[in-house]
Amino acid sequence: MLVPIGDENAGRRLTPFVNYALIALNVAVFLLQLAAGGLAPAFFVAWGVQPVEVVAFREWQTVFTSMFLHGGLWHLIGNMLFLHVFGDNIEDAMGHLRYLLFYLLCGAAAVAAQVATDPFSPVPVVGASGAVSGVLGAYIVLFPRGRIRSLLFLGVFGTVVMVPAWVQLGLWFALQLVLGVLALGARGGGGVAFFAHVGGFVAGMLLVWLFADRREVAHQRDVRIESRAAWAARKGVS
Repeated sequence: MLVPIGDENAGRRLTPFVNYALIALNVAVFLLQLAAGGLAPAFFVAWGVQPVEVVAFREWQTVFTSMFLHGGLWHLIGNMLFLHVFGDNIEDAMGHLRYLLFYLLCGAAAVAAQVATDPFSPVPVVGASGAVSGVLGAYIVLFPRGRIRSLLFLGVFGTVVMVPAWVQLGLWFALQLVLGVLALGARGGGGVAFFAHVGGFVAGMLLVWLFADRREVAHQRDVRIESRAAWAARKGVS
């Protein structure tokens, strides 16, 4: 199992204020959930997306409120870890406001994909993972050769490895797609909205060039290439 813990971040020029704010908001909402007993089913029914309500043109506001709810601590930690690792570079490539709009649109597309696969389900869908998946889709398009620092677990043992983004994120997407197909017809999909992940990822890949500043992308790529060349030269000398 590969768990991303960082990336090379070479060439980033903006402070990722929006990414920080999104992480802080998700954490704050989770703490409010806990304070209000918000892990109870009634809370998710009120604020999560119920596909059957959306297709009946009711409760549309939950498309956005659901993006900031999480079903448990590990659900929150996983989503925020991925957002922290990958979001800053995408915000730098887009700018603050465009990144925020991109994030919300990917989250909405993720909800649409999940609703389309099970339109009459009353089970609430919650979590930032659809929007975060859009960020991953953008990353694999813009920086496919970006190096991701990951924890590789082999049984009870683990080590840190550098993995190309196209491998790390490509494997992640393939897993979500396979699990989503296997979950079709299973009520609630085993508790994981796999097609929200798939839909968000594809939306990110398609929307990225509507929002990315090509000059900033080129700058990040150039700096990354120079950084790798310098690292290779130092390694050769040693």
